[in-house]
This record gives sequence, structure tokens and C-alpha cells, in this order.
Amino acid sequence: MSALTVRLPNSVHQKVRELALRDDISVNQFIAAAVSEKMASVMTLDYLKLEAAKGSRIDFDRFMNLVPNAPAVEGDGLPR
Repeated sequence: MSALTVRLPNSVHQKVRELALRDDISVNQFIAAAVSEKMASVMTLDYLKLEAAKGSRIDFDRFMNLVPNAPAVEGDGLPR
């Protein structure tokens, strides 16, 4: 495990302390969880961008043309 010094504004540090206390965890655990959540978010966006770049409008249109032109099943339509 690594040690890291982070400078936070006093107001942010105080709020982190309050939230960690509310969740009955340490400030370190709170910050580690917050960093992990942010990492997951960024990595998910990177993954989705890579997957989207593999897409093809021609393939999309081909698959969409396979969908029958039928009214929505009761309860499956858009709200009015």
C-alpha cells in the first residue's frame, strides 16, 4: 500500500470527516472509496468510447431494419 499526501481545502476536509463518520469508516477509507469510484467512472467512459469507435452506422442500420414495424405492446410505449 502507498502513502499519499493530499492537500484539501478545510471545508472539503471537514465534510469528508463528517461523511466518513456518518458511514462509520475512516477518512482514509472514504477517500480510497471516492478515488476508486472516480477511477471506475473514467475507465467506464474510456471503455465505452473504445467500443463506440468500433461501431458502424451501416451495421446499425442493417440491424434496425430487421426490427418489425409494429405498434408498441401495451405498457411498453413512451409516456405521453
